[in-house]
Amino acid sequence: MLDPKLLRDEPEKVKKSLKNRGYDASLVDKFTKIDEIWRKATFDIDHLKAERNAKSQDIPKLKAAKKDTAALMAEMKKVSDEIAKKEEKLKDTGKELNSASYYIPNIPHESVPVGKDSSCNVEIRKWGQIRKPSFTPKPHDEIGEKLGILSAAQGAKIAGSRFTVYRGLGAKLEWALINFMRDVQTNENGYIEVIPPFMTTAECAVGTGQLPKFEEDLYKCSDNMYLAPTAEVPVTNIHRNEIIDGSKLPIKYVAYTPCFRREAGSYGKDVKGLIRQHQFNKVEIVKFVEPSTSYQELESLTADAEKILQKLNLPYRVVMLCTGDLGFSAAKTYDLEVWFPSENKYREISSCSNFENFQARRANIRFKRNQKAKPEYVHTLNGSGLAAGRTFAAILENYQQADGSVMIPEALVPYMGGALKIS
Repeated sequence: MLDPKLLRDEPEKVKKSLKNRGYDASLVDKFTKIDEIWRKATFDIDHLKAERNAKSQDIPKLKAAKKDTAALMAEMKKVSDEIAKKEEKLKDTGKELNSASYYIPNIPHESVPVGKDSSCNVEIRKWGQIRKPSFTPKPHDEIGEKLGILSAAQGAKIAGSRFTVYRGLGAKLEWALINFMRDVQTNENGYIEVIPPFMTTAECAVGTGQLPKFEEDLYKCSDNMYLAPTAEVPVTNIHRNEIIDGSKLPIKYVAYTPCFRREAGSYGKDVKGLIRQHQFNKVEIVKFVEPSTSYQELESLTADAEKILQKLNLPYRVVMLCTGDLGFSAAKTYDLEVWFPSENKYREISSCSNFENFQARRANIRFKRNQKAKPEYVHTLNGSGLAAGRTFAAILENYQQADGSVMIPEALVPYMGGALKIS
C-alpha cells in the first residue's frame, strides 16, 4: 500500500500515476473522503479523552475537600461511553480506509516508460543466437504429445482443461529443471533455500497484493486459506510483522513451489500447452533489501534469473514494462522473454520486480539500521527464476530436431541421468 501521507499531501501526483497505469483516479478521492472522516473521528476521540483526563484530576481535589463526586463521576462515565461508541465506529472506518487503500496500485518508478499496454514496453537487451532450423518448427505441446512425455488428455481426465500429465523423460526433465534452477540460485547466486507451505492465509495474500483486488485469480480453500499462486506470497510473508536487524540485509531466498492460478482472463492459443496452466511449477527468488540499494538489487536479481537461460543456451530478451503493463504492486519490472520458434516470437518466462515498500507496508515488514534507530520499511523484490513449465516448453521448441526428437541442454544432462536426447 502507499504511504497515507503521500495520499494526503500529494493526491494529484498519485492521480497522475493512476491515469498513467490505466486506473480510475477517483480511487484517490474515495480514500480522501474516508480519510477525512477517520481523521475527524480521531480528533474527536482525542478531545474527549483530554476532557476526561482533565476532569479525573478534579476528583482527588473534591475528595480532599470532602465534596460530593457523584455528579462528576456520572459525567465522566458519560464521556467514557461516548469515547467507546466513537472508537467502535472508528474501527469500522479504519477497515474502510484500509480497504480503499488496498485497491490503489503502486506508483511507477520515474524510469518506467509511460504507455497504455505491452506494445509500449521497451526492449533493453537481447541474448543468444536464434537457431534457424531447416524444417518447420512444431509447437511444444505437439512435440511433447508425439514423444509421449506430455498428456493433456490425461490431465483433463483428472482435473479438467489446462492441466497436464508429465510422463517418463518428460517428468524427469521437469524435475531436472527445478533442481538445476535451485542449485544455480543457492550455489552460485547466494540465495538461501526455503520450502514454504503451499497454502497461505488471506492475510498473507493481502500482504503481497493479490487480495483483495485479484481474488478471482486465486483458488480459495476452506478456512479462508488460498493455494499459493506463486512462492512470492508465502516467502515474502516469512518476515510479516517483523523488525529485521538491518545488518542482515539483503536477505535472499529461493523457493520451489507448485503454483495455482485460475487464469480467468486468458484465451486463444494460450489455453493449449504449458503456457497458461492452472497448476505449474516455479522457482522463485525473493529479496528483502535496504531502500537505497533496491534498484541495484533489481538489476542483480534480473541477472540471476537471466543466468538460468544463459546456461540453458535459450535465446531471450529483457524488456522494461511500461506503466500500463506494470503489475499492481510493482514500481518497476523487467520481463525476460524467451524465443519460441513455432510462433516466431518471444514469450514471457519471468518477471523481475521491485515493489519498493509497497508490500512491506501491507505486511508490516521493517528493519532497524541499529538498536537505537527508528524502524523503517524494507524494500521487497522478487522474480521467477524460472517458471519450469515455460522453460520446459522453450527447450522442446528450441532443441527440437528434424526427426521429432529433442536434444537435452548440456547443463541438464547430469540431472537427466546422462540422457542426451528424448526420442
